[in-house]
Amino acid sequence: MFDPPKWKIWGIFLAIALGIAFAIPSFFPKSEVATWPSLAPRTQIALGLDLNGGSQLLLEADLADAQKQRLAAMEDSVSQELRRDPRIQAGDISTADGRISFMLRDPTQLDAAVERLRTLTAGVGLTGTRTWNVSTVDGNRVIMTPTPEGAQQAVKDAMTVARDVVRRRIDPSGTREVTVINQGGNRILVQVPGVDDPEALKRLIGQTARLEFKLVDQRADPNQVAQGRAPAGSQVLQMADGSGPIAVQRRVMVEGEQVSRAQQTFDQTTGAPNITLGFDSAGARRFARATTENVGKPFAIILDNKVLSAPNINEPIIGGTATISGNFTVETANELAVALSSGKLPVKLDVIEERTVSAELGRDSISKGLVASAVAVLAVMLFMIITYGRFGVYANIALVVNAFMILAIMGIFGSALTLPGIAGFVLTIGAAVDANVLINERIREEQRRGRKLLDAIDTGYKEASTAIFDANITNTIAAAVMWYFGSGPVRGFAIVLLIGIITSVFTAVNFTRLLVALWVKRKRPRELHI
Repeated sequence: MFDPPKWKIWGIFLAIALGIAFAIPSFFPKSEVATWPSLAPRTQIALGLDLNGGSQLLLEADLADAQKQRLAAMEDSVSQELRRDPRIQAGDISTADGRISFMLRDPTQLDAAVERLRTLTAGVGLTGTRTWNVSTVDGNRVIMTPTPEGAQQAVKDAMTVARDVVRRRIDPSGTREVTVINQGGNRILVQVPGVDDPEALKRLIGQTARLEFKLVDQRADPNQVAQGRAPAGSQVLQMADGSGPIAVQRRVMVEGEQVSRAQQTFDQTTGAPNITLGFDSAGARRFARATTENVGKPFAIILDNKVLSAPNINEPIIGGTATISGNFTVETANELAVALSSGKLPVKLDVIEERTVSAELGRDSISKGLVASAVAVLAVMLFMIITYGRFGVYANIALVVNAFMILAIMGIFGSALTLPGIAGFVLTIGAAVDANVLINERIREEQRRGRKLLDAIDTGYKEASTAIFDANITNTIAAAVMWYFGSGPVRGFAIVLLIGIITSVFTAVNFTRLLVALWVKRKRPRELHI
């Protein structure tokens, strides 16, 4: 213990130096840090909603839209399932009255059609009820009706997916201290700290981002389309630029779920902002097949039931990529790229309540939190010096280093600091001191047993370290559970506590042991007052 290898000494001091270097930017304004040399660390801790202000939105799902989307998805599934068996010849599929119905040209295939469609339904929990009821009428018509239990389960599943999509859109890296939680059966609460443009946040969250590629129906009569009527199997949609309606086939050739990446780019010819899409393997195959089979035909690019553009397919597109052009600015193209990358919302969300937390309240909270933290830390440091003398000084040095390392790690990972986080910080300081108390008291006990000075120090660190590690493992488990199941302030508290446990064990055990070893090696003391 008293002659540590040089690599260990340099390793510990290097880790501490890096911790201090990466913590320093958090003490300066962002504008000033931005002017520092490029090699200097610039990582800073973000502040939570309660410290930095921000926006709070309450979103409510449009249940009518959810039912409409569910009906359309089932219609597409029914069409694909019936095409699997060429013997089943069905007429046009109707979605009137919120149910799916169609007639069979060959009534002898009625049972086969019903069996195929029942595979598209599922049980709802342990109720024994199916998500859809499949029935027959007049010996040649099949009707699929959504059950109330199935509709309720569908909304529940949609809200779970919607919550995750919203979180990915506003926090792609997963390190910001945002709160996204379900409230009730059809609402989502969103809290985002430090948002300067709440309107942009609402646009990003509220955009369903349902992307579809469909063929334009060239059979449609323009006069009928202008009146909102389309041939069977097609639908009338509006152009996004306001140029009027257009008829497109209902069948989706490629959809947004098969987009693996989306990024804002620029047109090489005009320099206008656009969006480049990359499809997954299944989407690339479908896109290549669709463009190969329909060369010379217009292909509608549809976003949230608005046609962005309808270019002609001049040649097969087999590279697995596509470009969306429109009247985009760089900002709107970026927003759409983020929305497409995070996935489409399974249900339309409307903002029913909006609140803004003032940054002035945050500054007051920071001031009071810092005062409370400073008083607590100074009281602890004074106690350690009075009680343990030199070893108390070493413990206090470790406390300061521990604080810098916590700030550094939080800054590197972009974690946000909240008021509960400050509480976790103070608690971590106390836990770090507790480790040194255990070590110092064990050294005292070994001295009382008659051990020599060096032997008492060595045994004290070894024996106390076991108890310290055991205690911190239980704390880590508790903090990990809070982080996994909690959200918002609870998760903020857990993050600081987890980081503090790791750094406190390093500083309270390894760092103070090194300081004691260097002191003993240099001074060769004969007595120890502790």
